[in-house]
Formats: sequence, structure tokens, C-alpha cells
Amino acid sequence: MNALTRLMSSFVLSVAAFAWTAPVFAEGILKVALSSNLNTLDPAKTKLGDEYVVNFLVYSGLTGLGPNGKLVGDLAESWSSSEDLKSWTFKLKPGVKFHSGKALEAEDVKATIERIQDKATGSVARANFLIVSAITVVDPSTIKFDLSIPYGGFAELFADRQVRIVPRDKLDSIASKPDGTGPFMFESFRPGQDVKLVKNPDYFTQGLPKLDGVDLRIMPEAAARVSAVSTGEVDLVWDIPPEGIQQLQDSSDVIIDSVATSSWDGLIMNNAIAPFDNQKVRQAIDAVIDRAAMVEFALFGNGTPTLTMIPPGHPYYNGDIAFPAPDIEKGKQLLTEAGFPDGFETTLYVPSGRPPKERLGLAAREMLAQIGIQVEIQTVPWDKFISDIEGKAAFYVDGFYSRPAVDPSIYPWFHSTGSWNSTLWNYKNLQIDELLDQARAATSDDERARLYKDFQALAMENPPSVIPYVVNHANAVRSTVKGFKSSPMMWLDLRETTVN
Repeated sequence: MNALTRLMSSFVLSVAAFAWTAPVFAEGILKVALSSNLNTLDPAKTKLGDEYVVNFLVYSGLTGLGPNGKLVGDLAESWSSSEDLKSWTFKLKPGVKFHSGKALEAEDVKATIERIQDKATGSVARANFLIVSAITVVDPSTIKFDLSIPYGGFAELFADRQVRIVPRDKLDSIASKPDGTGPFMFESFRPGQDVKLVKNPDYFTQGLPKLDGVDLRIMPEAAARVSAVSTGEVDLVWDIPPEGIQQLQDSSDVIIDSVATSSWDGLIMNNAIAPFDNQKVRQAIDAVIDRAAMVEFALFGNGTPTLTMIPPGHPYYNGDIAFPAPDIEKGKQLLTEAGFPDGFETTLYVPSGRPPKERLGLAAREMLAQIGIQVEIQTVPWDKFISDIEGKAAFYVDGFYSRPAVDPSIYPWFHSTGSWNSTLWNYKNLQIDELLDQARAATSDDERARLYKDFQALAMENPPSVIPYVVNHANAVRSTVKGFKSSPMMWLDLRETTVN
């Protein structure tokens, strides 16, 4: 029995004792449990998954993703590009109104993107729009973007979480009084308690939404969320953790609706800090990570082993690469070549209150001990993890949500100029830079697929860190809820949803 098997066999899943209460019903109001308090209601500044839920319900983007993951129009009726892919023109749908009653115009789109581009705004979406050199309002329903580089996936950027179109005359008030064009309108927010939304009667898609409103309840304790959906206190638990899935899998009243995503967790190594600045050290760590065992131990099977954040099953996934099996002897040899024949000691920082990430850290400690790397785990509260560990420590566990397309999923992390690269692992690979730049300018899907498959091969040869798996996104839904499907982007699409 190896070390990881012993760890897994000794790991006991504790199920909290739930306080069972009588169900609460409200006709046409869907009650949803979220896990975290919302720090902001300003879509451009959101960073948490729970905040993204509000973004999608209250606001709209120029584009969106359909059920099959394909790009579709949202506020944009159509779009086109110049032959050199450096100029993009979007035509807005007619008759769209903000919740305040003001008509949507191209000037609102211009103001939204310019605000995201402004460094003072602090939007994580800013990096994606630095390539925009000029924004021109052609007429009230037409807007044109000129780019500094050719970019075939530009329209996909507008489907991202923070790129929600806001009214140009409400930029100073949307953080406290959201005003969007989405299917639901903001009614109230009690920090730490709930967000209440009501149906938008003037939503631009006729007949939607079907619900009268949505009550988003903030419930930090996982056991409380599981209990609430079990008893009917809430109708849906958004992003239920693996522990909750296990507890509810035999319920006759609750359905687990799960979907594969490209969201991922990883062992982050800062390539600018020794010993992780040594490529052979990173290769040694990658060589001994058992990806399949990680999925079972950290996620209880609710994920998929992967090479990079491009998930197996995606058309750009490189299935020609032999999937890496853990190789202890190879890991020892690489450490010896790196100058660490006896291994070394290091600290791995893990965010507390994120059980899958905590379990990933435990599994990594056992795996790395097999090649002499002695890992001390330090758990850090989430707020301190974000402020003191992420982007600063040498070795830690972190994770990131799916992006709407492959380029924004990869470029910010792997290109040497990428925003997340400079924040996380400071990785530089000129061959990868060239491939990712070419992929942005590619004019055909076949060409993009070839380039991204080549990227995966290079990333496996010289890994910046270890991405062991992509995670499934699951929601716990009571059987009284109809018309709901989980999204690979992990947002809540409740337009077609009803509740009895």
C-alpha cells in the first residue's frame, strides 16, 4: 500500500448533523444558496464565483455561449471583422432597454469597455482589452473596435464574466444599485445575508424569464447548504462541493446536475524563486504527480485528469500526447540532475475553507515525499491567501474558472506578457509565445487546433507548474425545479427555469 493509498484510506469524510426544518415555499421565486459574501455588485470588478452569478442574472454581454459552448449573440445582433482581423464591428439588437428604462446604445458599450481598460478600475478583464487601440461609435446601434494585432477570437472576449454592458450614466452607482439589461432586476442586497432579484418584464427575449424572481441566500457553511436543499428551504445549491454531492447522491428529492468544465486547480510554482526556477525541479514534480489519483482524492471523482487547462474532449486537446503516468525513478533522476539528489524541504500554502484544494495539497505532499521533497503544509484563510500568498509565495495551491474560449484560458497564463503569468509563475518560453501569438491571428479553426496542440506538447516538456485536472461544476437542484441546466462557465442561467 503506497503513501497516497494510506492517506486516502485514512481520510474520513465527516458529515455534519443537520438541523431539519420545515420546507418554505414561494410560488415563482427560486431560492438559491451561495457560499460566499459578495464584495461588489460592480460587474467589472467582480472576482468571486458567487459574484459572477449576479453578473449573469442582472447584466448582458455583447456575446454569450450557447448550451453547446458555441459563441452566440447576446446584446449583439451580428458582428463582422476586416480581412486582417484587426477591425471588428458589432450591430446591437434593437429595442433593448436597461432596467432603468433607458435604451441601450453603442455609447454604453464604448463607456463600458473604456472603463474596463482603465487601470484605476481594477478589472481583471483589462488585460484582454489592451489590444483595443480605438473604439468608434458608428451610429447608436453600431460600434467598431480597432485592434493593435490581428485577433480571430475577439468576439469571444465579450462573453466573459466581467464584460457586462452597463449604462454610461450610471458608472458611479452600479456598485450599489446595479442597472443592467439582463433577465432579472436588482431589488436589494443585505451583505452576508442575501441578494433579491425580480423579473425584468422588458427583457429583450420575449417570454423570458419564466420566474418571478430569484432569492440568492448567502450560506457559508457547506453543511447548512446541503441541509437547506434537502429540506426545501432552498431550491438550488450553486456549485455544490464534492462532499455535498456524496451526501445527496441517494436523495429522492434532490438531483445533482453536473457538467464538465475547463476550470482547474493546480500546484503553483513561482519560476522566479529557487528551487522552482530550475526547469528540472518542475519536471521532477510533474513526473511524480498521479493525476488520476488526484481526481479521486481531491474531487471524489468529480473531475477529469488533464495535461493543461484544455480539457480532454475539447477539439483542441492533444490526444497524441501519451498521458503521463507517475514515474518515481524519473522524478529522482531529474532532481539529481537539478542538484538535489537528496531532495529538499519546502512549504506548500493552501487556502483554508476550500476542501478540494486542501486535499490536493495533502495528496501532493505524499506524492512528493517519494522523491525526497519534504512538504510542510500551511493553511491560510482565503482573504489572507489572496493578499499575501497568491502571486507572492514560491509554492501553493490555487485554482481558476473556465474562460469563454481557449485563448483567454491560456494566453494570460502561458504567454510571457500574460497578466496571470506575471502574477503566478513568471514563466517564459519563447516558442510558446510565438505559438500563442499565431493562434490569435489564425483564420481557421483547423489552424488554431494545430497551434494549440503544439502548445500542449511544449507545455508538457517544460511545465511552469502542474495542472492535474479540470473540475466538474455541479448544482444540487430540487425535483420541483424544471428547465435548469448547469453551465460549463459556472454561471446560473435561469431564463428557462421554473419552480413549483
